[in-house]
Amino acid sequence: MEPLTAGAIAIGTVIATKALEKTGEKVGEALWEKTAQFLVTLKKHSPDTVIAIEKAPSQPLDYGKAVLEVESAAKANTEVNQAVQELAAEAETNPPLNLAEALKEIKEAVEKSQYSDAPAFIQNIQKAINAAQTQSIDQRNSTFNI
Repeated sequence: MEPLTAGAIAIGTVIATKALEKTGEKVGEALWEKTAQFLVTLKKHSPDTVIAIEKAPSQPLDYGKAVLEVESAAKANTEVNQAVQELAAEAETNPPLNLAEALKEIKEAVEKSQYSDAPAFIQNIQKAINAAQTQSIDQRNSTFNI
């Protein structure tokens, strides 16, 4: 999965997981571990991005900027790239129920940005949104591939 889309799914998963925890809902242990691992790894290379992600939604997050920073960190560092890919893969297999909502917000933010690869990203993230919506109905043995 290309870094921009994987980064968006990773950020969306963190936001979705945090929102579920605040309402007392459970998330899968593997997803929880991959989310924590992603944040620890990203914090080593982009601490300001992690701080901004952790403050959301109580403080608005510039999703476009966050996605680009995660993409940049993933391209520059194999450890970050691996953490992003692993979290995106886990979210693909076992998405939080509200992942589609988080991905829609990210998609809208990138659509408004001047990012040069926005059309390809928007197409890929829409596939992830559609798959996450479908999986929230029946998550057994289903994945989305981008």
